[in-house]
Amino acid sequence: MDTALPSQSQDLGQSPSGPFRAFLTDAIRFWEPRRLVYNFVLAVVVVVWIVASWPHFHPAFTLHSLLLLSVLAVLANVCYCAAYFVDIPMQSLSVGRALRRQRWGLWVMGTLFAILFENYWIVDEIYPFVR
Repeated sequence: MDTALPSQSQDLGQSPSGPFRAFLTDAIRFWEPRRLVYNFVLAVVVVVWIVASWPHFHPAFTLHSLLLLSVLAVLANVCYCAAYFVDIPMQSLSVGRALRRQRWGLWVMGTLFAILFENYWIVDEIYPFVR
């Protein structure tokens, strides 16, 4: 009896196929257009804080602080990607089709949490140390 030895997969550097690819494509189609709204909402929160307390924040506007603000914006977008870790497994459930229609609730809750976290960060970590 001849048995073939397992060999290296021919698909090793290729994109995923099958149901995972369909789930990923569906998730990208839902989440990525909403990323723009998410970023806009978080930017509005920062602008409101700056305008509302301009005399306090005015001395803090330096090239270094703008670089740190950019890093925080990148981190906010990394946190946005956490939705994929919930969405893709949710789609693979037998009730995934019904739950997919409720994704907007996950987006709203995540965006509200981001706004809450952003306000906390500004009030507790940034505002007291601006001189």
